[in-house]
Amino acid sequence: MPYHFVQRGIMETAKRMINEEIAMKLDIQKLSLAASEPIRIADLGCSCGPNTILAIQNILEALKRKFQTHPTPEFQVFFNDQVSNDFNSLFASLPELGRQYYAACVPGSFHGRLFPTASLHFVYSSCALNWLSKVPKEVVDKTDPAWNQGRIHYTGAPKEVFEAYSDQFAKDIGSFLQARVKELAPSGLMALVIPAVPDMISHPHITTGSEFELVGSCLMDMAKMGIVSEARIDTFNLPIYYTYPKELRQIIEGNGCFSIERMDMLNIPKQHIAMPDLRQRTVYIRAALEALIEKHFGKKIIDQLFEMYSRKLSESPIFLKPENQKTTAIFVLLKPI
Repeated sequence: MPYHFVQRGIMETAKRMINEEIAMKLDIQKLSLAASEPIRIADLGCSCGPNTILAIQNILEALKRKFQTHPTPEFQVFFNDQVSNDFNSLFASLPELGRQYYAACVPGSFHGRLFPTASLHFVYSSCALNWLSKVPKEVVDKTDPAWNQGRIHYTGAPKEVFEAYSDQFAKDIGSFLQARVKELAPSGLMALVIPAVPDMISHPHITTGSEFELVGSCLMDMAKMGIVSEARIDTFNLPIYYTYPKELRQIIEGNGCFSIERMDMLNIPKQHIAMPDLRQRTVYIRAALEALIEKHFGKKIIDQLFEMYSRKLSESPIFLKPENQKTTAIFVLLKPI
């Protein structure tokens, strides 16, 4: 699936950095593992595809190399996502033979506490923290300057809408960090991979997420056709935000819970993030947004909506050219202060 393919490209690019940071920054002496205590790893926002299994395998291999001159402990992996996640599919796809860790699922929002105090040694999250805990309330309030009338995202919207999204992201990351600093062991590490835009791209020039603007225009066309109501569209916004390095650094440093051990923009190969094939691009966006749209508007409009989206996409080749793709991701390694 293209949706997993894009995430796979990001994950593969981050793999080298994770290997380096575990080798250099994880102090196994200071972990002070008790006799028979396992190393506990958490993948937060794991979804149910194959990428989480590969990511955990990569992390385990790096940890085993770290323990080459020490007795190798057992490993316990916690897969976390929202309660609606298909954990059955995820666990059915775990390898039965040769799996060198104990697995458990932990359903719930990672914006709050999920684990006992100081119980985790390595936390990982990839392509999940760009999803907000909720849509900013200002963008659906008719009396607020940030009311996002006729749109479903901040791309192409006034700056007040962008600022409402940015503020919600800052609150969410703050809550996430406050929860994790309690759950990580003092010498544990947290590796985050967050979809983003470069610092040099200001809000008016952001193209990342403009596919969402195209979906929104399709919904407005359906409103003109009488298929959905404009009022219904005005109460629907996507809870997705793409941060940038300077903003993320300010949030983390202002939070005061973690030291930033490393922060880099990932140099993701274009073939992993640009899909010039029209069908692939449509399937990718549909996989990302279908559940949210169906929940708000119902199932009946889905096929027609993405047929319209595909037609508009074919008429706007800017979306299909790799050189126009501004999506990237930030790798950040954090240690509790």
